[in-house]
Amino acid sequence: MSGHAGVPDRPRPRPGTAVAAAGAVLLGSLALVPVFAAGSWLPPVAFAVVAVGLGGVLLRAVLARWALPSALDRLVPLGQAGLALCALTVVFTPDDAWAGVLPTPTSVGDLGGLLLDGAAEIREQATPALPLTGLVALTTVFVALVALAVDLIAVPARQPALGGLGLLVLYCVPVSTITGQVSLIAFMAPATGFALLLWADQRDRLTEGARAGAGSPLGTGTLPALRTGVVALVAGIVLAAFVPTLSEGSLATGLGGGAGGGSTGSALDPVAEMRGDLTLPSPRELFRIDASVQQPGYLRAVVLDQYTDTGWRMSNLDGSESIAEDPTLAPLPGRVASRPVAAEITVVAHEDRFLPSLYSPLSVEVDGPSDNRWRFDEETSTVFGRGVTTAGLSYRVTAQEPEPAIEDLAAAPEVAPGDPVAERFGQLPPLDPSVPALVGELTAPGQTPYERVMAVHRHLTDRANGFRYSLSTAPGTTGDDLADFLRLKQGYCEQYAGAMAVLVRAAGVPARVVLGYTTGSAQEDGTRIVTTDDAHAWVEVWFADLGWVPFDPTPIAAARAVELPWAPRADADTPEAAAPTAPTATGPVPAGPTAQLDRDDQYVPPLALPAAEPADRFAPVLTGGGLTALVLAAGLVPWAVRRHQRRARLDDGRPGALWEELLATATDLGVPAPVTATPRQLARQLAERVADVDRSAVAAVRSLALAEEQSVYGRPTPGAPDPGLRDAVLTLERALGASVPRAQRLRAALWPASTVGAATRWLTAHTPRRLRSA
Repeated sequence: MSGHAGVPDRPRPRPGTAVAAAGAVLLGSLALVPVFAAGSWLPPVAFAVVAVGLGGVLLRAVLARWALPSALDRLVPLGQAGLALCALTVVFTPDDAWAGVLPTPTSVGDLGGLLLDGAAEIREQATPALPLTGLVALTTVFVALVALAVDLIAVPARQPALGGLGLLVLYCVPVSTITGQVSLIAFMAPATGFALLLWADQRDRLTEGARAGAGSPLGTGTLPALRTGVVALVAGIVLAAFVPTLSEGSLATGLGGGAGGGSTGSALDPVAEMRGDLTLPSPRELFRIDASVQQPGYLRAVVLDQYTDTGWRMSNLDGSESIAEDPTLAPLPGRVASRPVAAEITVVAHEDRFLPSLYSPLSVEVDGPSDNRWRFDEETSTVFGRGVTTAGLSYRVTAQEPEPAIEDLAAAPEVAPGDPVAERFGQLPPLDPSVPALVGELTAPGQTPYERVMAVHRHLTDRANGFRYSLSTAPGTTGDDLADFLRLKQGYCEQYAGAMAVLVRAAGVPARVVLGYTTGSAQEDGTRIVTTDDAHAWVEVWFADLGWVPFDPTPIAAARAVELPWAPRADADTPEAAAPTAPTATGPVPAGPTAQLDRDDQYVPPLALPAAEPADRFAPVLTGGGLTALVLAAGLVPWAVRRHQRRARLDDGRPGALWEELLATATDLGVPAPVTATPRQLARQLAERVADVDRSAVAAVRSLALAEEQSVYGRPTPGAPDPGLRDAVLTLERALGASVPRAQRLRAALWPASTVGAATRWLTAHTPRRLRSA
């Protein structure tokens, strides 16, 4: 490995290893498939990995071709990072780049802002996450850094197998964020990438042993490497059954990842559970509304579109566009009759990341410079903040409130099979048998969607059916909150709305639950005051060609109810229908852990969270980080053992111990040190190697060899060891290190061959013969 006059040559470029490292990272990145709801994240990631891998090949080839100084080798990673930045610029910020490729200060600033958005989106999204631009950019940077690290370990350090640690980092992402089973491709692809790294490692070692050309690497190295890879795949498939998964299912806290969801203070809980034993506080003013009409409709805040056996919750929101960038947020379909409404809303004592808005908002203008931090999710018409809340806010809303004609609703056709709205807002988990049985009783074949929806609505709003509004639910016996509510017929607004949405979905019509506020009370100056008493939940049903239409099955006071002519209550002519009944619960029922809606839909302060909640929130990060740290620590065991051995031998100071240390150093550095050579013969070989590096090392190796011969063949010498021998070992080790390329020194430090070889020999010696043969 040394060139003319003892000067080290540049290591020969290894394009095959670099390509294998890039391919392994590409395969490893497929571990992120279940993390995203769509595959649009993959092309940018692949482009960045290719830029890093092939960029390294090209740069090293140029350095070798033009015989440039070896010191420039250390600039190769910087060049790869620059190429990765160019790839990011091409994909994400080409408008302000030079020729759409080369970064400029403006494009880099835009990219930085995009990465900040991605950091916020990590906190907002639950898995499977929407491939939002910021989140995809952050993911691309993350995988590009992994690709750069694996390339450095595989090519300059010549340890391709250790690059598997980078694939483990990628694999920890789905393991830490996905609830339930991880898809097969998320495991098989990284495992195949690791097998590719093992093949590259085996190929390089055998090629080096054959002096780069004596024999075919394919014939001598491929089969052992593939055999090792197959063993790794089989072991991984077996062990995958024992990999723990986390319950959060979120990238961080997630908007839909758990209770709370970012609501603060006097806010609505975005996770509605069909249970409650609620208490009443004194009402507080939340908003003052100055509207263009005498009685505006609902103020929508949060949409709950996912129903599970624990209740309704919201899914991920698309925060790609701010309200300042979209001139028309949510216009109604052309066929729907509507009325224009404009309102100026002043926050009195409300603090939440969700901004209550009128139906079908066309524009939302926030006073102050923070409008670009308020985002709009088009699918749910939800306005939410990124790093801001509604506290102290004033804003103006222009909207189209729907007023569909009953004739149009009755003529609405069935939603087409495979329609995206039906796919998202029509899904249901397995239900208690009593629920679909009730739907079968209420509806009949041949009915239109509107007829089926109204059949469910009439069932819940007809007091003759026994439904009552109550603070508490009577204890159920089925273990299913929905089935218990429909049987016991006692609950509050979230239960009415949640039950209707499930029944409507079971009847084949898309539906969702909405949390927000009713119209409030009129003031003498013409404004309206919305208080905590006006917090409410209702239902939106999707009709083809008409869009989302609100329905309200909850028996609230007539003064607070929003008039819905297309959805009259079955008990509308009964005067006492508006009066809620007193609680009749026979025992306490646990309430949800966050703000809920109470009797007559008043606000209830958040209850105390369980003590374990803060720790649970960080469980995915702690588990993934702990697993990664454990593997990294295991990889550093040979280094730690070697350090201990070196310190013990130098502290011993006797010739035998110091000679062992010299042999171990030579083995680690890849310097030939035949075990059959005598100390004098080996000293002569080493002296020739270090003569042009450090002349003092020649005398050091000779004195050390003579001391070793004296200790082996002569009489024992009494007294303390000669301290000069220790200095001689240190001098010789420095000279040997200078005689080999930097990559070999790095490999000697991270993966000392003397320690690994000793461990391998011990393991082989203690393995049963039959198993060793296999």
